[in-house]
Amino acid sequence: MPFVEVATEIKGRPEDVYKIAKDMEAYPKFMKNVVKIVTLERGQGYTITRWDTRLQGKPLVWTEKDLLDDRNLRIDYSLVEGDLKKFEGAWTFEPTADGTIVKLTVDFDLGIPMFAPLLNPVATMVVKRNCEDMLKGMKELIETKN
Repeated sequence: MPFVEVATEIKGRPEDVYKIAKDMEAYPKFMKNVVKIVTLERGQGYTITRWDTRLQGKPLVWTEKDLLDDRNLRIDYSLVEGDLKKFEGAWTFEPTADGTIVKLTVDFDLGIPMFAPLLNPVATMVVKRNCEDMLKGMKELIETKN
């Protein structure tokens, strides 16, 4: 199954970067492939969010559960239902001398085993590019505020 890991350093406090990452409904402001994110449920230490995105121009919709660890500045997410067979990963926020290293991991399965050898490399490239765009958007948002 494909696995993607991207990281970048952002000149901002880990708490501030984490706060931006937790505000998923704001992602469409800095992510061109995200059409809309709606919070369906919010509880102690978690949210359930519905994502409406475009991947290579095609609609990709899913619901995920996001576990929010405010103390350790970590977000773990996993698929509840949607267009993928598996979609899970984590956000981590590590302090550095100049700011924060943000790492995003995505472990996914398209659910089409017969075409996996053909589709997985392309899907991995597209997901990686989207993750990099997400971190770039967060970086620009935070660093232009400072």
